[in-house]
Amino acid sequence: MSLIDKLDHNRLPCHIAVIMDGNGRWAKARGLSRGEGHREGVGAIRKVVEAAAKVSVQYLTLYAFSTENWSRPSEEVDGLMDLMVYAITRETADLKKNGVRIAYIGDMERLPENVRATLQECIRETAGGERLTLVLALSYSSKWEIAEATRKITSDVTKGVLQESNIDEDTISRYLTTRDLPDPDLLIRTGGEQRISNFLLWQCAYAELYFTDIFWPDFGEEELYEAILNYQGRERRFGKISEQI
Repeated sequence: MSLIDKLDHNRLPCHIAVIMDGNGRWAKARGLSRGEGHREGVGAIRKVVEAAAKVSVQYLTLYAFSTENWSRPSEEVDGLMDLMVYAITRETADLKKNGVRIAYIGDMERLPENVRATLQECIRETAGGERLTLVLALSYSSKWEIAEATRKITSDVTKGVLQESNIDEDTISRYLTTRDLPDPDLLIRTGGEQRISNFLLWQCAYAELYFTDIFWPDFGEEELYEAILNYQGRERRFGKISEQI
């Protein structure tokens, strides 16, 4: 019996964010190149997107490439960029057919032109999707995002568009790249590490965190449902006490 049958479909997370970790270690354990691990990771993305859509998760954000990842060996970075173009091109038609809308967060200006063009085309092609919004975090880090938001807020205060006295938490949220997205309810990290690695630091203030030793290429439908079941076993109080919930 699939774990899907154990889920409470009235208590599903609206937004799941995922740190897809472990591609390289998955490959190393099998005597393969890191590139092979990344290619297997693309297959896991398809499985998880399909599983999330099946249970009506509304938003799925995948941490695909951080600003810190630019410091990796150029050969690996180039391979990842080529893989992204291939994967996005291959999947666009199916995403559109299945009602999956692609969105993007990150520093798009740092992406190679071919990656940027391919991503922008996919965003246009899938804009009508209403079943699931799949957010790709590419060339993204939370510290970069918060610094960018701070610069924009400062600029608007200088221009008189925004009053300093009116700046509050909602103001900052509106200047982040995620301003059109709800905050994540559940953050999943695969690969055994227990940290959030500069990912959605502001947005995950009250997210439930779920860490698994499973490497990303081996993470699929049942593993996603197991994470959701774990989430459903928690009490989310948001600073209140149980009796107030």
